[in-house]
Amino acid sequence: MNKSKRKVVIAGNWKMNFTPDEATAFIGAVKPLVAGKDACDVVFCAPYVTIAAAQAAAKGSNIKIGAENVHFAEKGAYTGEVSAKMLTACGVEYVIIGHSERRQYFGETDETVNLRTKAALAAGMTVILCLGEVKDQRLAGITDEVVSMQTKLDLKDVTAEEMKRVIIAYEPVWAIGTGLTATPEQADETCGVIRKTLETMFGKEVAEATTIQYGGSMNEKNAAELLAKPNVDGGLIGGASLVPEKFQAIVDAAQ
Repeated sequence: MNKSKRKVVIAGNWKMNFTPDEATAFIGAVKPLVAGKDACDVVFCAPYVTIAAAQAAAKGSNIKIGAENVHFAEKGAYTGEVSAKMLTACGVEYVIIGHSERRQYFGETDETVNLRTKAALAAGMTVILCLGEVKDQRLAGITDEVVSMQTKLDLKDVTAEEMKRVIIAYEPVWAIGTGLTATPEQADETCGVIRKTLETMFGKEVAEATTIQYGGSMNEKNAAELLAKPNVDGGLIGGASLVPEKFQAIVDAAQ
């Protein structure tokens, strides 16, 4: 697989952090630190209430602002939810779907992840699709089967053309917020399994062109080694995306 065919994407997932004022201050601080670093795309996925402030602060820079989730219905009696149409009306281009915290705490399944993915793609958005195994699955030696199954279920009925707007974030659940990190070799191997699954679904050309991020506690200390691997095309960054200098170091590693 030819890594040069893929765009490196470094995306920050703010999770439930930052008020609008705090988001404005953060973007103001990080903007000069990542300016002109065009070897990778830079995205911050923000809580709904901070999106407008983050967009205003990022205007004129190389930073894109995304959302952390989206509902699969266009409208209706879904109190507290936000549709893809609402997000695109606000100028949102990227959205995270299927994050392990959404699956763990809010009951999202591969079926609903698939529905959300198709809704976001139909609205013209770029999807950052999260998948990965839990600790018991890793210890049982079934990681490959788990991520392959998730890839197939989450991308069911997605077309090869739509895959141009799909980024996959491999996030070993046992490495999120725990301080644990998959070794670069483990990350590369599992991203390679996902890529091989994409090849069986969509063909070699799509598999080679799809950006696959690593999303399990990538930080300023391990980013360079992870990003050097042939199947790791970026990172979905949690805690380190809340500190300008740490996020800058990851973007620098991607250069």
